[in-house]
Amino acid sequence: MRIYEIATGYTPVPAKMGAATEIVVEELVKAFQRMNEDVILIDIQNEDGNHGCDKVIEVPVPSKYRTTDVSLGLAHKLKRVVYSVNLAGTIKKELRSIKEGKCILHFHNQYNCFFFLLLTNRKLRKRAIIAYTNHSYIWQGKWTKIEGSIRKRYFQESYCMRRADKVFVLNEITAANITQHVNVSKDKVVLIKNGVNGDVYHPFTKEQKDIAKKEMGLEGKRVFGQVGSVCERKNQLESVKLFAPLLRKNRDWVFCFVGGVISDDYLKEIRAYSEQENIEQQVIYLGEIAPGEKLNNIYNICDVMLFPSKQEAFGLVITEAAAAGTPTLIYPNLEFEQKCFCLRFENGEEFEEIINHSFPAAEECREEALEYYGWESVAEKYLNNCLKQL
Repeated sequence: MRIYEIATGYTPVPAKMGAATEIVVEELVKAFQRMNEDVILIDIQNEDGNHGCDKVIEVPVPSKYRTTDVSLGLAHKLKRVVYSVNLAGTIKKELRSIKEGKCILHFHNQYNCFFFLLLTNRKLRKRAIIAYTNHSYIWQGKWTKIEGSIRKRYFQESYCMRRADKVFVLNEITAANITQHVNVSKDKVVLIKNGVNGDVYHPFTKEQKDIAKKEMGLEGKRVFGQVGSVCERKNQLESVKLFAPLLRKNRDWVFCFVGGVISDDYLKEIRAYSEQENIEQQVIYLGEIAPGEKLNNIYNICDVMLFPSKQEAFGLVITEAAAAGTPTLIYPNLEFEQKCFCLRFENGEEFEEIINHSFPAAEECREEALEYYGWESVAEKYLNNCLKQL
């Protein structure tokens, strides 16, 4: 059965910036390829035509919509609509070419799926099993707090999930919210986890770590880190506040954070607080780092990662860091399985206690990450659950 993995149009695959959903799409395509499945990536037109996959169908869009708008403003929304409308036309053409049997259409974005459903007649839609993965962090919140945002900004996603044949979610809270509050049928909801690429993310030797630190101007430093878009939801300021007492006591310690800046004001707030606490030389913003080799360097130079995000569908960076041999500290409000590489703390006192003790060995972190989060096993779960619709 042919599988169409449908990229969101936010930025082309392979992502050259931190874009978790695009990373998931890319890894699923590659996993299906290794499994010898008939998989095609459908993606926004790329300037060089290179998407890193065997079979690709490009969706043409005007050149002004091919850039990535990280501000997520009006231009971003217009780009989503233009891409999604053109995407619907591309998919319909593919469906018309199917003479017998069915295919799988795997959507990862509400705009993409919404416009396809809106612009495609029922007869043509019946030629496909429509799968939708909910990557949106918003659904991980308490319903009383998120209901207004869902009604206003995620009504398309609710519409898509009600009409999809299979709905994949990344955490149990999302599953509860969509089944209890937006009438998504329980029997089509499947809890699934994202995977990690153990070839891309891997541990360094001590010598390699020392070289990487020297290249980044961090020679002789004890490094802690955080990966994610710089914004209030990712909560980098909380990380700095947690580390502040430790940084003042240990002037050879540094806290580094990387990711695209969503809010300039929030970055200024982090810097202002660092200056106020006299730790500005130890709180270092390293800019946006492309997924892959450079990001693996970050995971390896850090003793531990911090992930205090307020809301998250799935912490992809947690499993990436683990594959590189580095554990991550998280707040207990985030839903993540009990693993050796995922360390929980309730407050600043517990945080300091964990930091001042030894961490799980790199080999132990990596082994557990690859055992439970390999992309082939994730892809197989997607496929098997879709095939149940036949």
